[in-house]
Amino acid sequence: MGYARGWLTKVPAITATFWVIKVLSTTVGETFADYLTVNVGLGPLVTDAVMITVLAVALFIQLRTRRYTPWIYWLCVVLVSIVGTQITDFLTDTLGVSLYVSTTLFAVVLAVVFFAWYRQEGTLAIASIDTRRREAFYWGAILTTFALGTAAGDLATEALSLGFRNGTLIFAGLILLTWIAQRAGAGLVLTFWIAYVLTRPLGASLGDLLTQSTDFGGLNLGASTTSLLFFGVILILVAREQILANRHGVAVKGDGPLGGRRADYSWAAAGALAIALAGVGLSTLHSTPAGTAVTAADRTTVKQAHPATQLGDLTKFATITADLQSKVAANDLAGGKTRVKDLEVSWDDAEAGLKPRDSAKWHVLDGEIDAVLTSLRAANPSQADCAGSLTALTTTLNQYDGV
Repeated sequence: MGYARGWLTKVPAITATFWVIKVLSTTVGETFADYLTVNVGLGPLVTDAVMITVLAVALFIQLRTRRYTPWIYWLCVVLVSIVGTQITDFLTDTLGVSLYVSTTLFAVVLAVVFFAWYRQEGTLAIASIDTRRREAFYWGAILTTFALGTAAGDLATEALSLGFRNGTLIFAGLILLTWIAQRAGAGLVLTFWIAYVLTRPLGASLGDLLTQSTDFGGLNLGASTTSLLFFGVILILVAREQILANRHGVAVKGDGPLGGRRADYSWAAAGALAIALAGVGLSTLHSTPAGTAVTAADRTTVKQAHPATQLGDLTKFATITADLQSKVAANDLAGGKTRVKDLEVSWDDAEAGLKPRDSAKWHVLDGEIDAVLTSLRAANPSQADCAGSLTALTTTLNQYDGV
């Protein structure tokens, strides 16, 4: 097989299983990044550095290979999903850039990438990626689409208060309309890239729908269960891709016993059905919603009820904060540093459900929780600083609570 023909096998065929893996990899990538940042405790800067380094290594391997290797390709997609999300989150959460601005910025960057790609190569077709330069343009576009998809998805679900349930339906509907447009004669290249951008917010919304507490309208599976579920389906579908690539190459996806367009639709549908059935089935095992773990006595001792606000029940955060105040009052700052991890994890887990309800109030609380984390995790924590940040947080939690 010649060099040019080897390059033609670097990108997978665009089939039903391609889209299923793409959507699922989006959720797995985002959840894994959050796990490293919050649960493992690496923090955003270390996580960003680690993921960027791993992505660089994976892309180097991908660019050096001579033929389509599914496990390397999809590893790169997952890592690009992580880094693309981190870029948007850095602009929004660290630099305070408006989602309207970041969405516009990434749309312009993507347009520039496409313009340069087309001017240099004369085509944006996926099937035409047969040189290293074209593949470099391809991965540059992929990274930008993930960043754009993150910003646009956050803008729709948070700034426009759509929430993850409506987001799942809306983004799935937009992808369906894109498919209908393609079937009606719209350009394959245009519809592919539109759908590719939309799969990012669809995957995030779908993941949030499964992971979020029933208090927020989710299925309460939790991030770990959802990630394992998605990862298992990805492994099966990518293993099938690897078998077909070894037997037939990327262009012929179908003459073997595992291949064929009809078989591909069947595998994609089976993967989606497995997610749906497992999601509904496992959610029934979580009969107690996350918010009901707090007793009526906790509600009375921690705070009093306030008129309903959009954020809803904040009892579990107020309960942890009250426990932290007790430890700080006893000058048990080491115990407070350990306990504050629970506040960080709980707040991060509830972000997708709380933030769309009232983004402005969420950001206020997020900043005050960051102040608590900073004061307790300081090299030489001050009891006065810790007490002050906790008092401010308690006041705001009571003010915003909607029980």
